[in-house]
Amino acid sequence: MSELVPMSIKGLMLDPVSNSPIVVLKDEEEKFFLPIWVGIFEANAIALQLENVETPRPMTHDLLKSAISQLDGRVTRIVIHDLRDSTFFAQIRMMVNRAGSDTMLELDARPSDAIALALRTEAPIYVAQSVLDQAQTITPDADDQEEKTKKWFENLDSEDLGKYKM
Repeated sequence: MSELVPMSIKGLMLDPVSNSPIVVLKDEEEKFFLPIWVGIFEANAIALQLENVETPRPMTHDLLKSAISQLDGRVTRIVIHDLRDSTFFAQIRMMVNRAGSDTMLELDARPSDAIALALRTEAPIYVAQSVLDQAQTITPDADDQEEKTKKWFENLDSEDLGKYKM
């Protein structure tokens, strides 16, 4: 596997063209942004956690967090590790205790579900460098990017990113 790049969530917004939700990841130095288009339900789960909204009943990602905890496990990280045919692939990596010894498990997941769980468990988010190399990352200072797209991402601020509501 290629080098892993630590990422965090810049925000959640709607694609102005398709009106589809996008979660935007950024590297620590904000050299580039990685937009990942997600489903409406997953975007809702991410938005609720970003906005610290408590729901009256546990959502699926809350249930998963609780189950992992009850089984004496912990999410150590999520990794977006592959990109094939414009589809991202992720893994949830967790440590569980099996017969008295710690065992690392890697569960395949959609990136949106992995991100929603990472937010709930405070697990770090990583993206493989190989994925960043082939993805449509937006680099604010890149000369070869479409000017309109560059300006769109450069002008994003926390207010714009906070406007995503379900």
